[in-house]
Amino acid sequence: MTQSKAAPAGISGDAWAEPKPTALLVLADGTVLEGYGLGVTGTAVGEVCFNTAMTGYEEILTDPSYAGQIITFTFPHIGNVGTNEEDIESVNMAARPGACGVILHSAITPQSNYRATRNLDDWLKSRGIIGLCGIDTRALTALIREKGMPNAVIAHAADGKFDLAALKKEAASWPGLVGMDLVPMVTSAQRFSWDETPWVWGQGFGRQSNPDFHVVAVDYGIKRNILRLLACSGCKVTVVPAKTSAEDILALKPDGVFLSNGPGDPAATGEYAVPVIKKLIDSGTPTFGICLGHQMLGIAVGGKTMKMHQGHHGANHPVKDLTTGKVEITSMNHGFSVDKDTLPKNVTQTHVSLFDGSNCGIALKDRPVFSVQYHPEASPGPRDSHYLFTRFVDMMRQAKNGTKRKIA
Repeated sequence: MTQSKAAPAGISGDAWAEPKPTALLVLADGTVLEGYGLGVTGTAVGEVCFNTAMTGYEEILTDPSYAGQIITFTFPHIGNVGTNEEDIESVNMAARPGACGVILHSAITPQSNYRATRNLDDWLKSRGIIGLCGIDTRALTALIREKGMPNAVIAHAADGKFDLAALKKEAASWPGLVGMDLVPMVTSAQRFSWDETPWVWGQGFGRQSNPDFHVVAVDYGIKRNILRLLACSGCKVTVVPAKTSAEDILALKPDGVFLSNGPGDPAATGEYAVPVIKKLIDSGTPTFGICLGHQMLGIAVGGKTMKMHQGHHGANHPVKDLTTGKVEITSMNHGFSVDKDTLPKNVTQTHVSLFDGSNCGIALKDRPVFSVQYHPEASPGPRDSHYLFTRFVDMMRQAKNGTKRKIA
C-alpha cells in the first residue's frame, strides 16, 4: 500500500525526486503505509479506526473515548479551520486524553477561520499527537471495512529513518482493546462542580445560576458538552471520579445520576463500575448513560457486550427511536456494543442503528433508568438527539413529584 507522488506539472519524471517519507503506519499483519509526518515525532501504538465526520475534528481528537486509538479521517481536508481553545472536549487537562494518532489524506493547509488561534499541526505538537498525511485514506478505510480495525504503530521521524523490524514487532505484540481498561488514564482525579452552559454566537459560554436539579456525573472520560447540556437543562452538576462508590454518590443526594462516555472495553472497566451501577439502579435514582456508560449499564442489568468489526465513528449515523418512531442523525464513537439478544425481559431496546441493526439504546421497565450508545451532546455532530437531556430532566422531575415516567 505504499504510494508514490506524480511529478509536478512542468517537471520531467527523471528530474523529479519524490520527498522521502517521514511517517509510517505499520499494521500488526506487517503492512506498511508510508506518508509524511505531522505533529510530534516518535511512535504510538493503538487501534486504527475511521471517522466519517466532515467537521469537528478538534472535538473528535479531544474526545477521551478515543484513547488507545489512531483516527483515520475519511474527509480529505482536515485542518482548514485551524483550532481554538473553546472546542476542546476533554475535561481532564492534567492527562492527555483523546486519540494517540491521526491519519489524513492531504497535508494541513493554513487555517482560515475567525475563531482559529493555532494551526492544526502546531496544535497536534502541543497535545503530543503523532500525525501522518499523504496516503490513500479510502484504501485504508476499505481495508478496515474488510478486515476490521487493526492494531498498528504510527511513527514520525523528521529524518525518515525507522527501525522497521522493531515497529512491526511492536504492532504485532500489542494486545488490543479487548480486555483493556483505559478509564483510569482519562477520568478526573477528584470531585468538582460544573456550571458552564453551551456556547452561543456572539456571547460565548454561559453559566447556570438557578438549577432545579442536582445531577452526579460519573466520569469515565466525560466530554465538556455533555456537562454543558446538563447545566443548560437546569442541573447543578457534580462530577466524580470513575471509582467513586455508590454510597458516596448517593450521599451527595442527587436527583439523578449520569454515566458518561469513555474508552476501552466496557467489560474490563465494568469489573469495578458495574457493581456501583447495580446499586444505583436498586436505589431508584433516575439514571442516564451514554456510550461506555450505556454499555456498562447493559452489563449491570444482565446483558453482555461484544467487540464490533469496524465500529461506528462519525457524525452521520441514522438511529431510530423505537419509542416514538422517529429517526435521528447522530454522532457516534464506539468499537463495542451491547448484544441486544442478551438483554433480559425487564429491559426494552429503545433505539437501533439503521446502518447495521445494532443496539443503540435501552430502558428498564421497572426503574427510571435509560441509556443510549451514541452522543446526543452533538459535539461534533447534529443536534437531533438533544431531546434525551429533556427526557432525563422529565424523569427527575416526575421522580421528585412521586410520579412514574414510562419510557419503554
